[in-house]
Amino acid sequence: MALTEGDKLPGGKLLKMTEDGPAQVDMSDYKAGRVAIFALPGAFTGTCSTQHVPSFMRTADKFREKGIDRIVCISVNDPFVMGAWEKDTGAGEAGLTFLSDADGSFTKAMGMNFDAPPAGLYDRSRRYAMLVEDGTIETLQVEESPGECSISGGEALLEKA
Repeated sequence: MALTEGDKLPGGKLLKMTEDGPAQVDMSDYKAGRVAIFALPGAFTGTCSTQHVPSFMRTADKFREKGIDRIVCISVNDPFVMGAWEKDTGAGEAGLTFLSDADGSFTKAMGMNFDAPPAGLYDRSRRYAMLVEDGTIETLQVEESPGECSISGGEALLEKA
């Protein structure tokens, strides 16, 4: 069952690529204060690279003006891919944090996993964006199709901040 507004964000360990290699990150570190989190089906994929990540890069400063402490991107990919994608997009320089849900455990705990065999995607994350305050999901906007990026984009979530 998918989590919804008013639910607590699940805990768990994710991975972040650092200069010293993959480092384990506890999701509890990303629950304090106000956090914008967006998740997507895969690094270096079409809509994710051309629409979703750029929308949060464009709006990052406006989120901070509205009191958002962190902007986090989560995907079911390995940390090496997420690190390369963060550099390739320039998202790290824009203040976004890319986290790897390598085994999909966070995505499954959110109830947001899906399969798209024709695209070679298995146990991936649905496309969504949420505002979390002190660990509670305030706003959750989930796309109907993984190829869409309208209600989960930066501009749409910013309207709810």
